[in-house]
Amino acid sequence: MTQPATEAAVDIRRVGPESAATVHEIVRAAFAARPPVDPPADALAETVESLAASLSYGGLVAARDGVDVGALVLDPEGRTLWLRRVGVLPEVREHGVATALVADALARATGQVDDLAVLAREELPGTVTFWREHGFVQTADRSPYVELRRPAPRSYDAADADAMRRLGTALASVLRAGDVVVLSGELGAGKTTLTQGLGAGLGVRGDVTSPTFVIARVHPSLAEGPALVHADAYRLGGVAELDDLDLDTSLDDAVTVVEWGEGIAEGLADDRLEVRIDRAVGGRADEEAGLDPRQVFVAPVGRRWLGVVLPALSD
Repeated sequence: MTQPATEAAVDIRRVGPESAATVHEIVRAAFAARPPVDPPADALAETVESLAASLSYGGLVAARDGVDVGALVLDPEGRTLWLRRVGVLPEVREHGVATALVADALARATGQVDDLAVLAREELPGTVTFWREHGFVQTADRSPYVELRRPAPRSYDAADADAMRRLGTALASVLRAGDVVVLSGELGAGKTTLTQGLGAGLGVRGDVTSPTFVIARVHPSLAEGPALVHADAYRLGGVAELDDLDLDTSLDDAVTVVEWGEGIAEGLADDRLEVRIDRAVGGRADEEAGLDPRQVFVAPVGRRWLGVVLPALSD
């Protein structure tokens, strides 16, 4: 029996003016294959020389099987990182190349800027939809372009459980009723520990423990703030299903924290805070000192988070 072909990995590298010819070739082929628009796309007027100037800060090139197939130009403007000339060769579209480019740009922007932005032609709804599916929201109409933005992620180091709780307490300072926090990470990564910090920062009642066996648990506020709804996504199809449970509070009046939400986050809420917890790269657990360091990647998604400054965390 013939096995299905494995999708080739996409390798991304940072490039500069020296790669202007490569970027030009990709951009020209990508934009020439798009439906015609009036006025024509500015990208078609690019030259190797103009792209070399645009690449003074840098750009990204994507390769599959050693062949360069996608590119974009990184253009910082104040606290915004613009993604320009985003192009993928026609023969490899729908193979995750553009998604890999965007993911890499987001990772490089982590903690460096406030948001990422892009211009998409309004006559190309599929392109606009692509950006919306990747967490960008429309912020302006610059006919014939649509401006879309996404808040930049931020990463934190957590040396131990206490540090993870302190991070949760700090993040609680930017949360309000109706917010959804989606937590992902391997078993024992610290999702519940982070939620304990969120609960402490929100000032809710009760011990925060893993919701695995109860689907969802409500922690009412001890003050005037929102309740905390702590849920397990294993058995949930989305926030609508969670809202159908017989809870003591409306999700609109609570902060909802969903563990194991990776892969279903898009169905949970358009506006959400995605939090991924990983073991620190190169970090080793120090059992005697009680340390098992983590890296926490916090990615705000949606209009709710535009302009919201995620908290700094001092040691």
